[in-house]
Amino acid sequence: MATKLRLQRRGRKNYAFYQIIVADSRAPRDGKYIERIGSYNPNTNPATITLDFDRALYWLQVGAQPTDTVRNILSNEGVLLKKHLIGGVAKGAFDEAEAEKRFDAWKNNKQLETSKVISETAEAIRAEEKARLEAEKEANKKKAEELAKKKAEIEAANNPVEEEAEVATETEENKEAEEETAAE
Repeated sequence: MATKLRLQRRGRKNYAFYQIIVADSRAPRDGKYIERIGSYNPNTNPATITLDFDRALYWLQVGAQPTDTVRNILSNEGVLLKKHLIGGVAKGAFDEAEAEKRFDAWKNNKQLETSKVISETAEAIRAEEKARLEAEKEANKKKAEELAKKKAEIEAANNPVEEEAEVATETEENKEAEEETAAE
């Protein structure tokens, strides 16, 4: 029986996520499987991957062939590197401690890269939100100025008599003030 490591589709329309499974190579994509070893959700940024590392490594060592997508996932998670290092230990190229040291160094580097990508994405989102907020404030300010101008024009158009009365009142007050100063 030839076994394959492959994806099994789950989720709803336009929002698929996948289970990483071990299945007979003749079984249909969403059919019967031997073991579920993880999941892959491409809908998040970066894609969310959960994987039973030891079981994936075991199935690779007993000859299960991964599909292209699963091979990329296993490579990104370090399963293929670990298999390669175990092969090097078996051939006597280096000892097990050296293999663990190399794997840990790779894993730490990978985690740093992932955290850097996540922080850059979060930073970009924050900058975009800030720019959008500033643009909205500017647009609101312009709308408020235009509204104030329109209100002033409407008030001026509706109350010309009151303005003339105010001007006449001011003129009369000025005349009375002049007469008082002249009388003094």
